Amino acid sequence: MAKKPKKAPAAEGEGAEGEAPKGGKKKIIIIGAAVLLLAGGGGGYVMMKKKAGDGLGDPAVAEVKKPLVFLDVREMTINLTNEPGQDKPRVAKVKVSLELKDAKVEGEVKPLMPRIEDTFQVYMRELRASDLAGSAGLYRLREELLRRVNVAIHPARAEAVLFKDVIVQ
Repeated sequence: MAKKPKKAPAAEGEGAEGEAPKGGKKKIIIIGAAVLLLAGGGGGYVMMKKKAGDGLGDPAVAEVKKPLVFLDVREMTINLTNEPGQDKPRVAKVKVSLELKDAKVEGEVKPLMPRIEDTFQVYMRELRASDLAGSAGLYRLREELLRRVNVAIHPARAEAVLFKDVIVQ
């Protein structure tokens, strides 16, 4: 069997053609990745602008938005449950405001204020002073009062319970 002859150095034109496909594939992959990245980024940008621009482009929608209404609940002074081993009774003085969506909801909630106050009184009499300690205690109280208010005024809905004054003595 004949020996294969050693390859002679390729001419200048032949070497460029032999390496072009390898470099060309890399360039195609890089260009393709760049195009996909730009297309994905552009598509994401368009989608985000479409979502954000829904209410901004139409001035009629912005004018229809009604202001929030704040409805004050009368100030309550509540006897708290004694801590174990505690003889002196503790008292909490609380003043809250209900955040409502609009004046229509306020009209539905005002006649139900005695029910709301009763709900607050019954729940808070079971609390101890340690339950109201710190910001975490007030946060839990706010969430529980909001839940109870929404049950009491159903089908109307309060957006939030806002503390105006909280004193524990």
